[in-house]
Parts: sequence; C-alpha cells; structure tokens
Amino acid sequence: MSETEEPDVLRELAELPTFSSPRVSPDGETVALYYDATGRNELHLLDPADGSLTQLSDGDVPRSVRAGFEWDPSGDRLFYHRDEGGDEQHDVWAMSLDGESEPVVEMDGQTYLLDAGEDGETLLLGSSRDGQMNLYRHDLPSGETAKLTEYERATGSGQLSPDRDRIAYATNETDAYENEDVYVADADGSNPRNLNVGETGAEAAPVDWGPDGGRLLVSDNTTDFGRSGVVDLSDGVDGATVTWFGGDDSEESPSHFLDGGDRFVASRTRGAVTVPVVYDVETGEGRELDFPAGVAGVLEGRLTDDRLLATRTTSSRRPELVAYDLESDATETVFEAEYGPFDPDDFVEPETVSFVSDGVPETPARAVDHDPYEAFEIEGLLFDSGRRPSPLIINPHGGPRHHDARRFSYRVQFLLSRGYSVLQVNYRGSTGRGREFVEELYDDWGGAEQGDVAVGAEHVLDEYDWLDEERVAVYGGSYGGYSANWQLVQYPDLYAAGIAWVGVSDLFDMYENTMPHFRTELMAKNLGDPDENEALYRERSPVTHVGNLDAPLLIVHGVNDPRVPVSQARILRDALDDAGFEAGVDYEYEELGEEGHGSGDIDQKIRSLELLDDFLDRRIGAERTAVASLDD
Repeated sequence: MSETEEPDVLRELAELPTFSSPRVSPDGETVALYYDATGRNELHLLDPADGSLTQLSDGDVPRSVRAGFEWDPSGDRLFYHRDEGGDEQHDVWAMSLDGESEPVVEMDGQTYLLDAGEDGETLLLGSSRDGQMNLYRHDLPSGETAKLTEYERATGSGQLSPDRDRIAYATNETDAYENEDVYVADADGSNPRNLNVGETGAEAAPVDWGPDGGRLLVSDNTTDFGRSGVVDLSDGVDGATVTWFGGDDSEESPSHFLDGGDRFVASRTRGAVTVPVVYDVETGEGRELDFPAGVAGVLEGRLTDDRLLATRTTSSRRPELVAYDLESDATETVFEAEYGPFDPDDFVEPETVSFVSDGVPETPARAVDHDPYEAFEIEGLLFDSGRRPSPLIINPHGGPRHHDARRFSYRVQFLLSRGYSVLQVNYRGSTGRGREFVEELYDDWGGAEQGDVAVGAEHVLDEYDWLDEERVAVYGGSYGGYSANWQLVQYPDLYAAGIAWVGVSDLFDMYENTMPHFRTELMAKNLGDPDENEALYRERSPVTHVGNLDAPLLIVHGVNDPRVPVSQARILRDALDDAGFEAGVDYEYEELGEEGHGSGDIDQKIRSLELLDDFLDRRIGAERTAVASLDD
C-alpha cells in the first residue's frame, strides 16, 4: 500500500468514485457524465480542458444507471431518465445546465429515450406502455406522444434520420425467435420496409445514420462473427446496397460515423480484450487504435480540438477518459480515475486460462444427466490472490449474452484482498466468439454452459496446486445468480458455499413476471414457450432440484428488480423451507429495499460487500492477513 496505515479495504474500494455514460456536448466544449463522488450517481459537467467538474443533479437521477441520457441538440439541456427505487419504469425528464429539472414524457411502463432529433423538437422513444416494447415519437413543442410501431416482438435500436423524415429500427416478424431485421419507415411509422441486410435467423440492427441521411450504419452476424455494414440509401430503400466491414476472424460491432460519414468507429473483441477500430468507408481499410490490453471505446462527437473522446480500463486500472488524436495516436487523460489510498499497481491482473470442455465434468451431476456435448476450447480469467493455499471463488458472468473481459471490478479486487482467488469462465453462450457460440445456449440453459463452468473449476484445481479444493464457492448475479443456483444443485460435490445475487430460480415464474421484452427476447428466444417446452422449463429450474443442495447458500435480491423479480428469491426460499432446510444455517436470505437489479449507491456497494465478506468469512474462511497486494 502507498499508506503506512492499513486502510479499511472494503470501505475504501467501495467508496472509489466511478463515472458512467459520458456524452460529448454538441459544441465539443463539455462532457456530461454520471459520477458518484457524493455517494450516489449524479449528473455532472466535465471541462475536458482542465478536468474540473460541476454537479448538476441532486438526487434526481436513478441510483443505478440502467439508461443513459442525451444532449438536447442546442446544448442547453440534457434529457435523462427517472425511476422509483431502481424499478426501471423510467420517465424522461429534462435538466438545464443550471440543474433545473422538468418532466418531458411520463407514460406507464418502461420508457427509454433512443434518439433526440437535430431540430430540437423531436424525441424517439422505446416504451412498454401497451405491453411489448415499441417505438413512440414525442413532439416537444406540443407535448404530444404518438405510437409509431405495433409489433408482437420487441422493437428497439431506434434511430431518427437527420432530417427526421424516417426512422430506422430493429424487430422480428419471422417465426425464428433468434432473428432480428433492420427496418426503415416513414417518420410516422408508416411504410415500414425490411432492408433484408442479413439472412433469416441472424441478428441485424441499425446503429447510426450518416450526416446526410444517405447512409445507415448497421450491425449483423450472418457470417457468424459480428460485422459492420454501411447501407447506401441514396437510391431509396428499394435500391439499397450494403458494403460489409470486418467480421472475418473476430467479433466486431459498429458504434457511429465520424466526420461526414466517410469513416466510422467499431469495436473489435479478441478474447477478453476489446479495442476500437476506425474504418474508411471508401477503401474498406480499418485500423485498431492504440490502447492497452483491456476494454476501450470511442464516444460519439469530438472535442473542440478535433480529438476523439474515449474510455479505457483494464483489470487493474480503473476507468478513465482520454482524448485521442487520430493523426498521431497520442492520448491525453482528461478525467483521471481516483485510487484513494491505493496505488494502481496494488490491483491484480488475471492470467488467461483455456481448457477443452464437452460440457460434462468429472464431478457427478445430481440434477440432470447429460451425454457429452460438442467439445469447445473454453477460455477464462484466473485472478491469483497470492494466498497459499488459496480458497477459490467461481464467478460466472450474467447475461447470459455477455462475456468477462479485462475491465476493472471492485468486487473481484475486494475478493482478492481477502485472500480468495477468482475464476471467471466464458462458457458457451458467451458473446465475443460469434453467433454460433452464442446459440449453443439456446434450448439448453442449465446444460453444457454449466458443465463448462464446472469443468473450468476442475481444470484450475488440477493445474494449480496452491488452490484449496476444500474451499470452493460459486458467486454470481442475474444469470450468474442462476448459474450459482444451478451449480449448487447440479454439482454439489464441487462447492463448499454459494451466493446467488438477484438470481433466477424458477423459469416458469421468470417467464411470467419479467419485463415483456425480456419475456420474448430472453426467455422465449433461449428456451421457447413454457407451454410448449414445459418439461425443459421444469427440469432446468434450480428450484426443482433444491433437495440436492449440500452447501450453505446466501440469497440476495432487490425488492424492485424488474428484470429478475424478487419472486425468484422468495420462491427459492420457500422451497428450501419446505424441503427442511434451516434458515440461518443451511441458507441465508436478504432482501434489499429501494434497490432493483443492483445499485450504484456507495452505501449500497458497501452493504453488498459486507454481506459477501461476512458470509464467505464464516463459511469458507480466508484469513484477512492474506498475502495479496492490497494488504501488503
């Protein structure tokens, strides 16, 4: 440590302030962002010239940022989202640059601001007001809101053309649940036309209009790896042509056009590293920008000196904002990360591990037997706490359409400081390796992907003799909470404890009570309809096999969670009681009030780490004198 006096690592880590959702102002002179130095997320204005901050909001914005904000094209105000206690039932408000707020769009259901028209008079919204997520247009002068689309499947990725005479969006009208197509319609939603930019069964979406409306930037995964496309609309929709970029040997996704639309930014993912790429539309040439091995991204807009604004982070370096010069590849930090009493070198970088998995570990399966699946090389990140021997935390990611990357995590670094090593496994179904790898999870939740997690645990326990196989715990949130529940009932011999944070336990209840667009785009897309696939829903619900539990389980859930409703935790708790498990002994249960699917409040971060710390200390007990860098 840089200080001679040992800090309270739990509190000091949780209190390190973090920014999110930075947006460059239309004139390039200011950056708006969320920042939690006060103890909760608040909107701030950053002067990129000197790094100074001005706080705008005062308790007005959501504690947990599930939806961002947009600049009014005038640069005089920000459109942001409000909810109640993390329930994500957002309305849209406007905040002036002196911190005054007023409601703009108030509707039932969940509402997202998708785009703000360049005329300063039009907002494009996504809302579940009438059930499914569809598009709405709000006229600011009159205050009137009109519904534009009426699809049975969720409609999203809405983009207003620069002259506001067209909208682009993504939805699915086919019988293939995995499909998503790009549409262009008139401004009032009439005359919708499918651009047919990808094959049926693939996923395509609009990302950005070119400045003159003659080009549309789209994403697509027809060829397996994600790729970028520029649709030429100069001859109208019927004469549209597409030029494709990237997607040959790595996952890519487009971000936005640069300049006059002659170049665009995309992100390229290889393993656990993501780097920005700039493509020239005419030549097709693309070049990676120069960032350290971690996760970096370029934001829309430019600063006044014509440099780009970018974010960068690694597993051991906290996120920061940098200005990037495209001509020289030089970077300058415009908003530094705070480290409190820590030095950046105190934090731990992981080792990449790889292993072959057929989805069937050596550990006996207690819930569902599987024949071997197709074998894949699976990668993971292993963080070494330095303790010898070291207990091990298996930390499967959520999503499940997500992947663990080399980005900073205060939770992981905290676990390391307590002497727990951490393994994150990018199981089949994770993103970053193409559509076919993602689709391995379809119709098989609780199958091969959970086998991959267990095989990963077995692999590191075999390869690293300093890991203590008697002290292995599984800990995850959201779909990672489903994984924690499933690992404990499917492979109980492997684990000494488990933690399910906002985790799924009952797939029937999840289908009925999650958000409407999650019902179709998550549950039905991955598992089909529960009436048609009743046996699968029952078999792959952890609550069905609760009698297999053989290790203490901590269940934690926010009462306002709209994604994974709190009923998931209550159903599991009641099933444990009915099966004869004793509360406080065999399992522990915590409901978090005024919290949804997680929270960004520093006090709530502290509370979550205290729950985690206390449970693990009592259940698998890594001494706090661990030889880890944060305690040196």
